[in-house]
Amino acid sequence: LTSGVRYMLCNKCPSSLSLQDKQYVGFATLPNQVHRKSVKKGFDFTLMVAGESGLGKSTLVNSLFLTDLYKDRKLLNAEERINQTVEITKHTVDIEEKGVKLKLTIVDTPGFGDAVNNNECWKPITDYIDQQFEQYFRDESGLNRKNILDNRVHCCLYFIPPFGHGLRPVDVEFMKALHEKVNIIPLVAKADCLTPNEIKKLKDRVRDEIERFGIKVYQFPECDSDEDEEFKQMDKELKECTPFAVIGSNTVVEARGQRVRGRLYPWGIVEVENQSHCDFVKLRNMLIRSHMHDLKDVTCDVHYENYRAHCIQEMTSKLAQDNRIDSPIPILPLPTPDAETERLIKMKDEEVRIDNYSLIYSSVAPSYRCFDSESLKKA
Repeated sequence: LTSGVRYMLCNKCPSSLSLQDKQYVGFATLPNQVHRKSVKKGFDFTLMVAGESGLGKSTLVNSLFLTDLYKDRKLLNAEERINQTVEITKHTVDIEEKGVKLKLTIVDTPGFGDAVNNNECWKPITDYIDQQFEQYFRDESGLNRKNILDNRVHCCLYFIPPFGHGLRPVDVEFMKALHEKVNIIPLVAKADCLTPNEIKKLKDRVRDEIERFGIKVYQFPECDSDEDEEFKQMDKELKECTPFAVIGSNTVVEARGQRVRGRLYPWGIVEVENQSHCDFVKLRNMLIRSHMHDLKDVTCDVHYENYRAHCIQEMTSKLAQDNRIDSPIPILPLPTPDAETERLIKMKDEEVRIDNYSLIYSSVAPSYRCFDSESLKKA
């Protein structure tokens, strides 16, 4: 091959481009560019778990992410739990799956609901959420906004005890205190304590009470018309399944010749990932595989924006109040001129205009000095 032909084959000169290549611009690769950038940067997600002790919060989190986040946890006895106050503990772990890195932060609330008097036991939790909003707002308003750490709580899993007949007063007050600040996903804990019929009745009761008390839990986004039927069916099942009845287990047992995660009882085996036993798989699919990014978007676009607007409004009001204090003498508006004043102003403007014309004509055309004021007005 000659050097010219070799150059055309290697570089695809315009003469050798097909019609399809000529019409291709290249912006269709933007999703790939965003994907590469996102994977390189990594992702972060902050999950809060709340509920009284003994409902399996730690076990469920370990089951969801297949990791042990509570290796160094100290187990308290009954007396220590009674005297314990509500605390906030954070556990952060870096998880990698198929080249995708996730920085997972679990915010636990030990001591919640364990006291005899649970009046305002949710206050440390709401304060913590507001502190994360405040820190993000300060970082976002600063000069260096390149590497802002997002520690905002993106989701709160609230564990409802299976032993009652619906929501307790502390459950209602907790969710009403947090539903404007974070995405709440209610869970029925220890679902293996109930029969399928009891689970259905408890779910219906909880849904009715959530609507009756005006509690705003996380709402699944509506599916687009172009979504595939499999995703639409999964979304429909998730909406019908809330609140999720869950079981957690970190042990592996033998069932039907297979090793599965579950709990072994004298009457049988409860499998964590068996959808006929509990809603663990649906919760995992929703939380990790389908709606994790939407939870982050709702946190940023709704809850954080509400906090940000409230902060800006308070700052503006405080600034206006400080200005009024600094200037005790009120600044009165200028009086509106009456008709006589406006007439005098117009006369003065007319005199100035005539004088200007006189100066122009006297300097440019001396022969025009004989013009009187009436002719200048016409000019």
